[in-house]
Amino acid sequence: MTKITFMGTPMTLIGKEVKVGDKAPDFTVLNQGLEPVTLSDYDGKVKIISVIPSIDTGVCSQQTRKFNEEASSLENTVILTISVDLPFAQKKWCDTEGLPNVTTLSDHRDLSFGEAYGVVIEELRLLTRAVFVLNSDNRVVHAEYVGEVTDHPDYETAITKAKETE
Repeated sequence: MTKITFMGTPMTLIGKEVKVGDKAPDFTVLNQGLEPVTLSDYDGKVKIISVIPSIDTGVCSQQTRKFNEEASSLENTVILTISVDLPFAQKKWCDTEGLPNVTTLSDHRDLSFGEAYGVVIEELRLLTRAVFVLNSDNRVVHAEYVGEVTDHPDYETAITKAKETE
């Protein structure tokens, strides 16, 4: 299992680690309108799944903005930002930041995504920082669990994998 720290303190991840080559597990999260969303809602598209602890913090905000700016020109690709923030908080952040088209999804209800992808931090009930790239057939082509939750992910590698997958 992947080892992570939060501000230097070791944390425990709950769920099954997802690896390159795996069939991506399904999940149910909520969109900003409180409607359920599943992986199959994005069938046929390449998916960059940007996982963050909380959208209203510095690194998480930068990560959300960066992936959406960098990947906006990719063909047949969606960027999904998933956290346990309430959908209302995600919508407020998008409106305040002037990014109304960012797809934010909330896993606050039952941690369906977090447990399926092994990203729930047991001690904090937050999701750890991670990035997954799935091809149009929902195979994992890139998986990064960031070792220190307060660090940035490897944006370049994730974007490159998505471009190679298009």
